[in-house]
Amino acid sequence: MTPKAKGKIVLDVAMTLALLFLMGYPFWGDVAHEWAGAGMFVLFIVHHILNAGWWRSLAKGHYTPARILPLVIDLLVLAAMLGLMVSGVLLSNHVFAFLPVRGGMGFARLLHMASAYWGFVLMALHLGLHWNMILGMAHRAAGDRPAGRGRRVVLNILGAAVALWGFAAFFRRGLPSYMLFQTQFVFFDYSEPLVLFYLDYLAMMGTFVWLAHMVGKLLRPKAPQGRR
Repeated sequence: MTPKAKGKIVLDVAMTLALLFLMGYPFWGDVAHEWAGAGMFVLFIVHHILNAGWWRSLAKGHYTPARILPLVIDLLVLAAMLGLMVSGVLLSNHVFAFLPVRGGMGFARLLHMASAYWGFVLMALHLGLHWNMILGMAHRAAGDRPAGRGRRVVLNILGAAVALWGFAAFFRRGLPSYMLFQTQFVFFDYSEPLVLFYLDYLAMMGTFVWLAHMVGKLLRPKAPQGRR
């Protein structure tokens, strides 16, 4: 595996961990949240620099459903990240407090909340559409062989179970209302153990990874079968 490929894996892992950290912002405080958010945006920029070939390829080739869906997801992720950055600067009391930007706090709060939860879902969908590639890179990095049939069945069952758990947590924690501007504030139960909070968010991420992975499988063209 090339150093660039290894760097991409490390970067993706760092972005995923930063995303999960940011979703639990009340537990860590404003200062940590703002610095982590600024770091996340830097990682996002580096991610696009390392994948500059993706931008150059947009005007090439044919657009099939299997290619259009990842493109739409990626552009929506970009929009969510820009919404987070703009609203984050407006709301900042620490990292960007030196900038002469004031006003629009109510709008910025709604934009930040919706962009955060849409970004969480969209980034999980993005991971799901590239899941085979991520697993392949991870296997090569670890020098592991692809899973056998029995192991794949077990992993598929576990994946479906996590997806169901995350689906239930998605509604129980009220994410649709945050994403659709139905409320101006996010509810947090500060008495809840932190591990349970993050297990739910990992499961929700798993739901959308699993969903995108399954949809991606359906959209990919099947290999032609040979004559019998």
